[in-house]
Amino acid sequence: MRLLFLGDVMGRAGRDAVSERLPGLIAQHGFDFVVINGENASHGRGLTESHFKGLRDAGADIVTLGDHAFDQREALSYIERENTLLRPINMPGGTPGRGAMMVEGRNGHRVLVVNALGRVFMGPADDPFRPVEKAVEACPLGEQADAVIVDFHTEATSEIQAMGHFLDGRATLVVGTHTHLPTADHRVLKGGTGFMADAGMCGDFDSIIGTDTEEPLNRFLTGIPNGRFTPAEGEATLCGVAVETDPASGLARTVSPVRIGGVLAQALPAFA
Repeated sequence: MRLLFLGDVMGRAGRDAVSERLPGLIAQHGFDFVVINGENASHGRGLTESHFKGLRDAGADIVTLGDHAFDQREALSYIERENTLLRPINMPGGTPGRGAMMVEGRNGHRVLVVNALGRVFMGPADDPFRPVEKAVEACPLGEQADAVIVDFHTEATSEIQAMGHFLDGRATLVVGTHTHLPTADHRVLKGGTGFMADAGMCGDFDSIIGTDTEEPLNRFLTGIPNGRFTPAEGEATLCGVAVETDPASGLARTVSPVRIGGVLAQALPAFA
């Protein structure tokens, strides 16, 4: 089974990169299932319903969120009727939506996707480890699920590394989102779980984490806000991670970075 995870979609540039490149990527490499983090897709903050549908139309089987999950107020209502849109599982009780979902892929594979929010250097959130573990144990890999993907939206690489080792042998892929910068630590952990500390973003890297440089620079230099952060709109790089699974166990056989377009060094899925 071939899985593709794409990191945070940042503004119009990220959305355009996904719509233009993802269908061909799926066809060329035979991906069975695609997950996209869409929490910055709408003007850099949150996800409108129309932009969610655009990501789905481009080929996303599941769209995940993060700390900006409800920055677009309409998400509070439409998330309840969209089973393929996930918000972090460890948000407080009563938060609309769901944090885990089993979905059937293109070729009949059953894929469990879990979205969680980190606590280190982030806003208040409940413990992410136990809710994620509960969701994974409810649909064990190799039994109810053919693959298990965990999107851990977190600032600290230590926290995502901890989640990777915590779930090693019980998930197909544990991948970090949020920092917008792709890491070089993609690998298969000892127990067979694919891992990457941050998938990076689908956005314009001639920027400061996807935003035009002027206002972030102003705030670093003066400490005084002078306007809003505006998503950069140059050519985006499609960033993520590709996984090929062992059909018997559902664990990762290979893990490779994906970087297509824009200013970063290019990397295509390394399937045999």
